[in-house]
Amino acid sequence: MPAGRKLVIVESPAKARTIAGYLGDGYTVEASVGHIRDLPQPSELPADMKKGPFGKFAVDVDHGFEPYYVVDADKKKKVAELKRALKESDELYLATDEDREGEAIAWHLLQELKPKVPVKRMVFHEITREAIQRALESTRDLDVRLVDAQETRRILDRLYGYEVSPVLWRKVRQGLSAGRVQSVATRLVVERERERMAFRAADYWDVTGTFVQAAPSVEAEEGSFGARLVQVDGRRVASGRDFDDRGQLKGADVVHLDESRATALAAGLQDADFAVLSLETKPYTRRPAAPFTTSTLQQEASRKLRMGSRQTMRTAQGLYENGYITYMRTDSPALSTQAIDAARRQAAELYGPEFVPDKPRVYANKAKGAQEAHEAIRPAGDHFRTPAQVARELSGDQFRLYELIWKRTVASQMADARGSTASVRVGATTTAAAGGHAGSAAVFAASGTVITFRGFLAAYEEGRDVERYSDDEPAAGGSRRGARGRAAAGADDAEQGGDAASTRSEDARLPQMAEGDRLLGSELAADGHRTSPPPRFTEASLIKALEERGIGRPSTYAATISVIQDRGYVTNRGQALVPSWLAFAVTRLLEENLDRLVDYDFTAAMEQDLDAIAAGDKERVAWLTSFYFGEQSGSAAPEGLRDLVASLGDIDARDVNSIDIGDGITLRVGRYGPYLEGPAAEGDDPETPRRASVPDELAPDELTVEKARELLETRPDGDLVLGQDPTTGTTIVAKNGRYGPYVTELLPEPELDPGLSAAAKKKALAAQPKPRTASLLKTMQLPGITLEDALRLLSLPRVVGVDPASGDEITAQNGRYGPYLKKGTDSRTLPTEEAMFDITLEEALAIYAEPKRGRGATSAPPLRELGADPVSGKPVVVKEGRFGPYVTDGETNATLRKEDAVESVTLERAAELLAEKRARGPVKKTGRAPARKAPAKKAAPKKAAAKK
Repeated sequence: MPAGRKLVIVESPAKARTIAGYLGDGYTVEASVGHIRDLPQPSELPADMKKGPFGKFAVDVDHGFEPYYVVDADKKKKVAELKRALKESDELYLATDEDREGEAIAWHLLQELKPKVPVKRMVFHEITREAIQRALESTRDLDVRLVDAQETRRILDRLYGYEVSPVLWRKVRQGLSAGRVQSVATRLVVERERERMAFRAADYWDVTGTFVQAAPSVEAEEGSFGARLVQVDGRRVASGRDFDDRGQLKGADVVHLDESRATALAAGLQDADFAVLSLETKPYTRRPAAPFTTSTLQQEASRKLRMGSRQTMRTAQGLYENGYITYMRTDSPALSTQAIDAARRQAAELYGPEFVPDKPRVYANKAKGAQEAHEAIRPAGDHFRTPAQVARELSGDQFRLYELIWKRTVASQMADARGSTASVRVGATTTAAAGGHAGSAAVFAASGTVITFRGFLAAYEEGRDVERYSDDEPAAGGSRRGARGRAAAGADDAEQGGDAASTRSEDARLPQMAEGDRLLGSELAADGHRTSPPPRFTEASLIKALEERGIGRPSTYAATISVIQDRGYVTNRGQALVPSWLAFAVTRLLEENLDRLVDYDFTAAMEQDLDAIAAGDKERVAWLTSFYFGEQSGSAAPEGLRDLVASLGDIDARDVNSIDIGDGITLRVGRYGPYLEGPAAEGDDPETPRRASVPDELAPDELTVEKARELLETRPDGDLVLGQDPTTGTTIVAKNGRYGPYVTELLPEPELDPGLSAAAKKKALAAQPKPRTASLLKTMQLPGITLEDALRLLSLPRVVGVDPASGDEITAQNGRYGPYLKKGTDSRTLPTEEAMFDITLEEALAIYAEPKRGRGATSAPPLRELGADPVSGKPVVVKEGRFGPYVTDGETNATLRKEDAVESVTLERAAELLAEKRARGPVKKTGRAPARKAPAKKAAPKKAAAKK
């Protein structure tokens, strides 16, 4: 290798390939593939360390919170490769991301590689040729303050999880987890569901009409407009915003119209004389949204592209690593001077110079705890590529996300949208007609905004989360609204601000009018509404709520939401996040016993402290000592985490896992899921309550007292007890689950030694036998299932026999896509469900003798029939396959070569191809050998600045 070789280490292979193309000869670019070291599980520690100071957390909390790191098992080969590359290099460039995680990865690489050559820290925010060259010319030392902050966060999460999670295991369910951010995010979702459960809808009515000038002037524009009744006899008409969550009016000085009053008013206004009471015109200006930060990108991708936060970040990571966008983990909406120039230049080229303001726009982050470490997320480079220019290189999610980022960036440097908003009030006095109240003064209102200059709207318009107050708007958190909902929201917005308006929408023009003009009213009708509960969180609105409270970091939001979904705390219904009853139990336990750990302000303060450590304003060991052991001075000082958990006392697990539904019915979170417990049925033993399982698809706010009664009546004893298995003695029950009805056996609760550690208990529970479970057949119904049916289902999979040719066992099974046979890795569909129980070995072998076809596909006729194969004696045919035409005798398939035409291939040539295929044998699947367990590592040395 030539002298002067430089080794550059980045995190990902994709990033390495892109950078290598820019650096050229003289540089070796390798990827660490993320972190190479981490804290091991305490159970993975060497035997001599398990009883020592590192035994509980892999962190010595009594001696400066010293962490014990090991190289991940799957990274040993990579570390060896990096060491070999380093031996052949004269300089080492650590080019990981310029954030805490990236700085920590660089530090761990230094600790493990122990370089004896000069080391330089190389940072950049985008992967372009210009940015890489600038980074090479402006390297720096390793920032140990950022490493301290990352290490503190890692140790903090280890302490939090390992102290609090066992409490959940003992009192709620094994396998649960608690986390500094995930538990608070779960609490937010649960609290919103509690609000929905406590919500009581209110009905209210209003009157709408269509108006036109009675005698329009020559200059006036003819046209009608819609308006809504906003005032009766000087009092404002109640709208959705005037009701609280209990369905009660919040103010006394409003008129609550019911159906009869609204209908009477509409009737009394049919022949009334309408006139313009007032007309007001105001200038309208709207500014563009700031460029994307990590959280706003996730929110907008959710609204506009229907992409989850994890999907958004994965897609953005690919765009960044391949040089299309800047770094995608940032709190800052600021743009560099080069980026501002590029956006302004492109806006002028594409839309015209009048669409670019005289001065560049400068954005600053107002979010709580923003780090401002990077630039905003924008197209990479000093000259942006338009979506049309990257269309051939990008597709699918990557193209859609790039287009969104490009539009937002360019629009952020464009001119304001301008126009005017006109608001009109129309009045009349009711006449006595159809039971109406004569002499009531009625006032209608409408407004319309006309955009005269679109400005940034020509490129991009930010999406919005759903509002509530009207049943015309979806409660699940979407952004779709009907015409009536838009009008209602417009009226409410105007009335709350003292502006008279009932229809507020852009480009809705009102005809030219003057105060005192007479109007004709038509289509006067009463319309009923019902208030809606607070909308559930979506991923977008939950991220927004976390960011506003300063909880977590944008780079962690996707992972946090994934965790609470994977743990079963939250499920998705469309875009809405619905908490499970398990989340209710966990949140209640934490709120009642460890309330400080799920307090929003306390959690946000921890983030601020981590920022202070990164800035060098706080010291890592002192902060961790205060958090874990508590303040050492002053009796009123708050307890540390250790004492907080130790002083919990006796928590009533049954009470924590119980939620009162009402009418004597209680929901309990059990080991096998939530179930209802209610008073015994009439005539039954009063000491034996009725039980009923709760369907997984039933959201908590949908479990009303009426629904609970229905479940108890239709699902006696919760699970439909069918009897006992005569062989095992276990109780067999039928249930209704997320994927349909099924039968299972109830195994006794395992008896574990109370002195076992949490890890030992977890291991012991994992070793317990799992209950047999089987889905009902399509022909079966849950109410009519019998013990005999259940035992027949639980007997699956059924051994049909052994293939005499291969020696493989053939079984009949029921799967997600229906009944099938399985022989080794070869599966074949069965024609009926009953065939699972009565198919013979001969019939199964006959099915395997036929050519395999795709799921649900019918066998396509052969292209040609060639005759009998001289080896197998079976008919040889030519068929069209996924990868082109092939010949087969039903057992062996051989693809035709390029020179073999379907029309001219002979039996001899087909037999030759089949013989070659048999001689080669089955293709062996290659796979990575399992990594051996890592040998013990010494505790990590104290951090020191990297050599320059």
